[in-house]
Amino acid sequence: MVNLVEAEKSIVQGLVKLAELRRTTIEIDADHRTIMSIWAPKAYQNVNNNKKTKNKKKKKNKPAVVLVHGFAADGIVTWQFQVAALTKKYDIFVPDLLYFRGSKSSSSEWSPEFQARCLASALARLGVAGCAVVGFSYGGMVAFKLAEMWPELVSHLVVSGATIAFTDSINEAMLGRLGFASLAEFLLPESVEGVKDLFTVATYKKLWLPRCLYRHYLQIMFGNRKERAELLEGLVMRNKDAAVPAVLPMRILLLWGENDNICNIEMANNLKEQLGDKATLQVIKKAGHLVHLERPCAYNRHLKEFLEQFVIDNTINK
Repeated sequence: MVNLVEAEKSIVQGLVKLAELRRTTIEIDADHRTIMSIWAPKAYQNVNNNKKTKNKKKKKNKPAVVLVHGFAADGIVTWQFQVAALTKKYDIFVPDLLYFRGSKSSSSEWSPEFQARCLASALARLGVAGCAVVGFSYGGMVAFKLAEMWPELVSHLVVSGATIAFTDSINEAMLGRLGFASLAEFLLPESVEGVKDLFTVATYKKLWLPRCLYRHYLQIMFGNRKERAELLEGLVMRNKDAAVPAVLPMRILLLWGENDNICNIEMANNLKEQLGDKATLQVIKKAGHLVHLERPCAYNRHLKEFLEQFVIDNTINK
């Protein structure tokens, strides 16, 4: 029997190829066999993974935008409604974080910082010197770390449904509110009912989908379970170890679903206050945690408006 989720992914990937993006694999660390799979414009494909090289045919005349996915899907599935909307004006990069799709490592590091270091290395190998980064949920935490550690790389930042540091207290409050015993029970479901619960919590409108679709999603999207469980353990920080960066110099857009049950609007308001004047909070009504999938037109409109400022700032700074 055909897996309908896999078939839909194939269609989306075909559309992405029509947008002239191709999947490439970047070797990050030979010692730990760390590789990152990333969709990138065709002009960036001629890369030697063993050393940094310049592609004479490369035309980097469009600003670079990096889309970083969440925990329950890979890059292309997460951003399927954003890629086509942005490729006309921007060079789009869609990485698969470690242990998603073809990205993997034998390293014992599991933190968002490690994901950010690997992503920064992959972008450097592709010749990306500056970019706007859009991060969702788990990918939003990776995006925050990328911006904190490489502010010269990330000039503009968009985050949806994420916080800078996922602390013990945030974890306990969230699980208590949602009724799960652990992050793994919530984000790594082992049954069709678990997948249904995940989508029920993550969306504003309650979906009715055939049971087979939930089963197919479970079969496709939750591989590397042991490694992903380690990622979840590495995500939670002790309260006393968490710290907001003193300064994030870039413009920041917090793009939130008003009815996000996972990272609620109170968390968004607190985050805006922590980040200060550089941050703007934009709330999209009738949308939950999966705001970019539930309300793609509204999400893309706000995203494009913010990226227009990214283009203007880049032009001024040249």
